[in-house]
Amino acid sequence: MRKHRAAVLGIVCSGFMLTASAADPARLSDGRLEDAVEDVQTPRTPAVTRPEQKLNAHDRSGDFVAPSAKPSSPAFRNQPDKGKVLGFDFARDPLNAKAPMQTFQETMKADIDALPKVKATQRALLEERYNLTPRLDPSAKMSRGKPLPVGPTARLARGLSWEKLAEMKPEEIRDQGAFPYPSLPHPKQSTGGQVFPQIQIDQFPRLQRFDVEFDLPDAFLPEFPPAIFLQNRPELGDVSRGEVVSINNFHRLFKDLVTPVQLDGLRLLVTPFAQEEFNATDDRKVKRPSLGVACMDCHVNGHTTAQFHLNPDTRPQERRMRLDTTSLRGLFNQQIHGSKRSLRSVEDFTEFEFRTAYFNGDPIHAMKKGITIFDRIQVSHMAQMQNMFDFPPAPKLSAEGQLDAAKATPAELRGRDVFFNKGRCASCHTPPGYLDHQMHDLKLERFVNEPGDGPMKTFTLRGIKDSPPYLHDGRLLTLEDTVEFFNLVLGTKLTKEEKSDLVAFMRQL
Repeated sequence: MRKHRAAVLGIVCSGFMLTASAADPARLSDGRLEDAVEDVQTPRTPAVTRPEQKLNAHDRSGDFVAPSAKPSSPAFRNQPDKGKVLGFDFARDPLNAKAPMQTFQETMKADIDALPKVKATQRALLEERYNLTPRLDPSAKMSRGKPLPVGPTARLARGLSWEKLAEMKPEEIRDQGAFPYPSLPHPKQSTGGQVFPQIQIDQFPRLQRFDVEFDLPDAFLPEFPPAIFLQNRPELGDVSRGEVVSINNFHRLFKDLVTPVQLDGLRLLVTPFAQEEFNATDDRKVKRPSLGVACMDCHVNGHTTAQFHLNPDTRPQERRMRLDTTSLRGLFNQQIHGSKRSLRSVEDFTEFEFRTAYFNGDPIHAMKKGITIFDRIQVSHMAQMQNMFDFPPAPKLSAEGQLDAAKATPAELRGRDVFFNKGRCASCHTPPGYLDHQMHDLKLERFVNEPGDGPMKTFTLRGIKDSPPYLHDGRLLTLEDTVEFFNLVLGTKLTKEEKSDLVAFMRQL
């Protein structure tokens, strides 16, 4: 009996050792990390060795498509349209297709044919507005070492300087079309939907759309992969270990760092579910049927890589605004969620997004694409994990979130004074979280010939250097652009030196 137990134990131990060895990240032949979601969706053709595996004439026929179906009664010949549904069929027709009953292949071909023009149009708009040649700070870095981009990048109207522009009244700026930061549109507004940066698609090809591509240069985006900081294990610092958390590695990376409840929430956060453009239906925008996307495809490592979509809260389509994916860092200290909806708990936000196939505000589309209804227990587990993500360390801030004068440079100290006084930043961004849990309307229609955005929530400035581009739609590519924007909108008339000092201070948050 003892020998038998020892043998069993040896087998178990050997199996454990084999499993532990196999837990290392698997790489594909091209060097990319293996993507378990992509793998499970990759069709494989078995070798045809048996008669029943061979396709026959019936298998290849068109008898299975709707137009070939024989009517159940010849009496239909005398009924309207011979009893056929000639218009929209909710189960088969791509939603928003320009032609009734258009096939997926026809829709995809039209989108692919239109893509070069979509890209060229957006590129021309961006180059007209911005200098897209990045200037990188030689010393200032994000949490994992990516250099910070330096601005301002906005192109000013001929004959204007930032100083002259700041002296003009809002009506003058609007009438001359001189406001350098109008709203940034989605590259394909009529379709909208989530768009991922190329660096993320390189690792997860399932996120590649065929109808639109990401538009901003990589230098103006957050790090990939972003660092991960946990508020329950602050002594560890960055726990990402240089990996993107996914279904491949979440258990290995976090089993010793979080509770079983939080780990179960993380499992759900990295599980793909049907999304508006990433799904199995004919109106998808990916070539192969897709299981969807996960929460942490967008909130990568609990942060962001500046993926964008359209806000779900406005209609009609042309009035919807571009929204950047926001960071989940410091979520435990935030009281409202959603850029415009002001949802009062992360549980409500999580549940609502799954019910509407992510960021579309439409449960009818979600029912077609694969609606997900979570039990409130599962939602609470997801919320528990989201509340673990912390801000990056800020070694120059005190426990109260104030700049420590003994550690700060003269420029940072001067910038602090601008932030809390002349710059009026602290009226909305109050320590220690540097937000006020409110929504504010900047009344941007004073400066541009376009409708205003209405109230938007105050986003936290903690760890702000890790989160370019800025504002809800990413129209401000750098912190310098952000300072110029608010100098105009708030009429603070900061000097060139005050603007530079203010940036220096915000980099320390």
